[in-house]
Amino acid sequence: MSTLTPTALGKDRNKLLVDGKTRNYKRPFSLVERESQLTEVDIIAYNLQTNKMEEATNSSIQVLRESSADKENVSSFEPPSKKIKTNDSHTESKTKLEDRLCGILCCAVCLDLPKTCYQCSNGHLMCAGCFNHLLADARIKDETATCPNCRCEINRNICIRNLAVEKAVSELPSECPFCNQKLPRYLLENHQREQCQERPSVCRYSRIGCLWEGPHHEVTQHEEGCTHPRKSGEEVMSALEVIDARHQEEKKVYKDIFALLSFEKITFNDLQLKPFRTDDFITRLFYETSRFTAFNQQWVIRAKINSDHKNPIHTINRSLSYQLVVKTKLTAPMNIYFLALSGPFGGIDVKSKIYNFEFTSENIETEYEDLPIDAAECNKVLASKTINFRLVMFQVTK
Repeated sequence: MSTLTPTALGKDRNKLLVDGKTRNYKRPFSLVERESQLTEVDIIAYNLQTNKMEEATNSSIQVLRESSADKENVSSFEPPSKKIKTNDSHTESKTKLEDRLCGILCCAVCLDLPKTCYQCSNGHLMCAGCFNHLLADARIKDETATCPNCRCEINRNICIRNLAVEKAVSELPSECPFCNQKLPRYLLENHQREQCQERPSVCRYSRIGCLWEGPHHEVTQHEEGCTHPRKSGEEVMSALEVIDARHQEEKKVYKDIFALLSFEKITFNDLQLKPFRTDDFITRLFYETSRFTAFNQQWVIRAKINSDHKNPIHTINRSLSYQLVVKTKLTAPMNIYFLALSGPFGGIDVKSKIYNFEFTSENIETEYEDLPIDAAECNKVLASKTINFRLVMFQVTK
């Protein structure tokens, strides 16, 4: 800290600032006389005032430095816990992007990712199975099918396929249920069928009675120690008989069809089942075709849903059964074989099954016979306005 001397005064040599007040003094004729007129009290007061001003200036500079440092390092005053929380949430948002996409692209009904995707007029997504099920439920209840999210009307004319969602879903990773390896969905089916080492496999000697089942990578080790190849023919006959019985049942269908094709009177008709309602207090859905001609007689086909259920809405496993009815009066009995096929306009996956019935004047309609389709295929045909199929009929002549 510097001290004030009488020679360090301001430019005005006749004035001195002491304790905030200006004091006048006579200008001396010489430097020695001028210095002698300043008292020691005045010099000390001036030095004290100068020290106070320097301290105030230094404190202001220190405050300015601290404030600038605070502006440069504002984040240093944030608690460390907030930093960790912010970073973790950002990381989790990146890692859970696939899960969020699965939630966005999933079916609105079953919440599973759709392989074949339909969307309503407002863009809500549904898989093909749930879409058909909603249309089938509406058909059974005689109501208008609606989207489960926005309740807008849905049908096959309004709803369209969403190919962009289908492609996006095919690229999303999915775990193999056997080895838990993550793969794109479009590669998962081939991986499960041919590449996965944990996929369930059977012994190559299963046809002669070996019941072993296990992961694919253990097949070779098992087959090296399998005892069935070393068994005698008598010991493996029981397994071969089961296989033969299954093959004989399949062969019988083909034999019956070829035998029927040798009949003299054969006809087929491409028919269309249309939905109708009963006149009961609680109406029920049934299907019926228009009259068609076969063997000089008039016929119709009737069909209904779940013959063993009072209310088909309360069941998931639905099925269709149908009967053949003759509409004209018969003068002589008619022995008829008939079977339903998909036909050129049907698009139904129907398994061939032959039924036989002898029509008389008293027995003009058959029992309701099962239409051999599975539950998913049943919902598919119920979702349509009409059911198209081909009926093949064979008459046995005496």
